[in-house]
Amino acid sequence: MSRRPATTVIFAGFFLLGMLFILWGILLPDIARDLAMSEVVSGALFSLFSLGMMSGAILGGKYATRFDFLFLLASLLVIDTVLLLILSVLTQWQSVLVMVFFIGVISSSMITIGHTLIAQMFAEKRFAMMGVMDFMFSLGTFASSFFVTLLYVAEQNWRLPIQVLSLAMLVVAGYALLVARTQRKVTAGKPKAPKQSLAFKDVISQPVFLFLALASFGYGAVEFGNANWFVSYAQNGIGFSGEVSRNLLACFTAGMVISRLGFAVLLRWFSVHRLVVVMATLGLTGTLIIKLADNLYGLAGGNLVLGLGIGGLFPLMLSAAMSLSPEKGPVLSGISMVGNTIGVQVASFSTGLWANFAPLTTAFWVIPVAGVWLWACAFGYSRLLKTNQADMPAGHHESAAER
Repeated sequence: MSRRPATTVIFAGFFLLGMLFILWGILLPDIARDLAMSEVVSGALFSLFSLGMMSGAILGGKYATRFDFLFLLASLLVIDTVLLLILSVLTQWQSVLVMVFFIGVISSSMITIGHTLIAQMFAEKRFAMMGVMDFMFSLGTFASSFFVTLLYVAEQNWRLPIQVLSLAMLVVAGYALLVARTQRKVTAGKPKAPKQSLAFKDVISQPVFLFLALASFGYGAVEFGNANWFVSYAQNGIGFSGEVSRNLLACFTAGMVISRLGFAVLLRWFSVHRLVVVMATLGLTGTLIIKLADNLYGLAGGNLVLGLGIGGLFPLMLSAAMSLSPEKGPVLSGISMVGNTIGVQVASFSTGLWANFAPLTTAFWVIPVAGVWLWACAFGYSRLLKTNQADMPAGHHESAAER
């Protein structure tokens, strides 16, 4: 497979998916006002999108290997485009919720395919490329706010950003189809591996992959627990202004971006299993600093440390798993995303539930507790990686001292 065109498709797709995933939160106030959605219905939108993501991760992980990955990715981009365009003209919130669920299914399947393709195409530098791919997703989430603000200058209508984003997806889908057709012509007549479904139970029954799922749960809980609740915690719990609180959270996203771009460089000095523990330790330290600090610099530093710790941890753990079992890439991506999504839901819901009975400053302890879970599971995962000798990028070997 020609790597550059396929990589362009995947990176562009991940950028657009990053924009899409954060777009719901940005547009929700306008959507709710226009469609007369209550707070319960608004919350259901996020829950249904997450449920769709879990379903898509399971379906993509199990069945994606039956198809040509690039053609499937292009087809899913077209389907996502159609669903978004349909959603942008709906006038009943019930129909919007149904459409959001299916958008979650399709989008999650694309992420599973993207992870698998990059892991297969760049086996010799899998860790670095997986980090860059997830960086593109983060870059999309970062750009989404500016994207909406720019379009709102022309017309303050929540439907417009969705329509423009869907058209951008259609352009990427068209290019993906061209790349896939070219690749199919090149490989015409060559023997192909038999297509078959993958079984989740065969993968999850292996302890190393079970710990990957458990660590992914903790990762989702920490990342989005902090992302969803920190501004409220800093503003309502500690007393900072909304602008300062958002700027403090920006330290977290900045750390995430730096970590995803740079964690692969650290593999020059750390074996993978050790770097997993180092990054998980930084993440746990960050959650504790955020919870225990009550001043501007402490909270900014805590958020930065948390972002630096966990930003590259997910692509690092998933890349290591795919190095151990490359043929099971879709399932490994699927179980990671399912664990991640469940962690997001558990952390967000439990923090809100606890905050109904105690101050938010107390309920925010959910995040450090999730940090402890993440560290423990990451530590167990790192030990199993070392045992399976799957904890090094290609061409690197541990020294006797490292062992």
